[in-house]
Amino acid sequence: MNDLSKSISEMCCEAVKKLFKQDKLGQASLGVIKVISGFVKGRNYDVRPEMLKTFLCLRIKEVEVKKDTEDINKPKKFMTFKEKRKNLSRMQRKWKKAEEKLERELREAEASESTEKKLKLHTETLNIVFVTYFRILKKAQRSPLLPAVLEGLAKFAHLINVEFFDDLLVVLHSLIESGDLSYQESLHCVQTAFHILSGQGDVLNIDPMKFYTHLYKTLFKLHAGATNEGVEIVLQCLDVMLTKRRKQVSQQRALAFIKRLCTLGLHVLPNSSIGILATNRILMHTFPKTDLLLDNESQGSGVFLPELDEPEYCNAQNTALWELHALRRHFHPIVRRLAAHLIAGAPLEGSEALKPELSRRSAIELFEAYSMAAMTFNPPVETSSSKRKDNVLQGDSFLNEDLNQLTKRLCSEADTQLPLDFTRYLKTSLR
Repeated sequence: MNDLSKSISEMCCEAVKKLFKQDKLGQASLGVIKVISGFVKGRNYDVRPEMLKTFLCLRIKEVEVKKDTEDINKPKKFMTFKEKRKNLSRMQRKWKKAEEKLERELREAEASESTEKKLKLHTETLNIVFVTYFRILKKAQRSPLLPAVLEGLAKFAHLINVEFFDDLLVVLHSLIESGDLSYQESLHCVQTAFHILSGQGDVLNIDPMKFYTHLYKTLFKLHAGATNEGVEIVLQCLDVMLTKRRKQVSQQRALAFIKRLCTLGLHVLPNSSIGILATNRILMHTFPKTDLLLDNESQGSGVFLPELDEPEYCNAQNTALWELHALRRHFHPIVRRLAAHLIAGAPLEGSEALKPELSRRSAIELFEAYSMAAMTFNPPVETSSSKRKDNVLQGDSFLNEDLNQLTKRLCSEADTQLPLDFTRYLKTSLR
């Protein structure tokens, strides 16, 4: 998995991922996790990030445990009362009834034992995974393994012990404040923090305002010249931070994010603009009072501060979404459609309402559906069906007759070679 050859490393990592996905009990996964964790520690965390990304394929979910139990212990079909009466004598039916009762009790005991064994194996596996993650956060913060660690923490956040939440959030905040992370790694930190807070962290009295500020400040680092992966992380963060936490989000914060997202939509690729506009549509439905951004009133309670990094204090209620009018003239038809839809107030019915193929998809689904990774236009550019040919005016090029005569005379004259002597313009000093 850590081979110098990229093809060999990818082949080994794919084999491990396949093992994790197919391992229903978890015993084989535990053995592999122990080997990988020991190898990473022995190499002083100088390994390929793909090794840790295999952890994302672990089947450590309660739903899957229950499903696997049902798969292993399929219910046995017993004889009906009519079948027993028809085929068996009274004594045989009595013995059959006792046998079926015993089988049910044995099956329930086996299922309980199998479930307990799985939970025990999964708990031990997860402990090793978290120990590996926390060691890297503590000792190798500048390692290229950090994005894989943050992605893993975001996935398994609902399984982390509540006792570690405070310390983990402090570490994530310090990582962002250090300035050593790229903007993508900072986005991963924000995403991980809110995955933690959206699960068991709801019961904790933790103010995540600093993470909202981090995301708000990082948005303008995205542009069309950068990779699109950052936009996908932003869309995921916005869903967790604003939509799913609507009761904890103030109107000022929602207004500031909607305004900054519209501005960002002018600087990114078309599929990113589509995802951003779809997110704004969801936010306008989630926070109905944000429709004041569509008003063009010239008076307000302050001056909008677009460069301020604090969403709560930038006075976003005193601005308007003028960016939508620019996006309405975008070359991409879906961007134009979404911009016109938002200008109309994002209605659910009427002529400005979206078609089902757009309204029923999430922002991330639209972002992926209209990706330009294949270097083609999506949707393809329509060919012109018009057969009309433009009439080219024949005759004079200028309306002024004197100017026409002058141009004709100059064009008809033969080229003349004029002697060019620049020496008289050169001043030389003789000493």
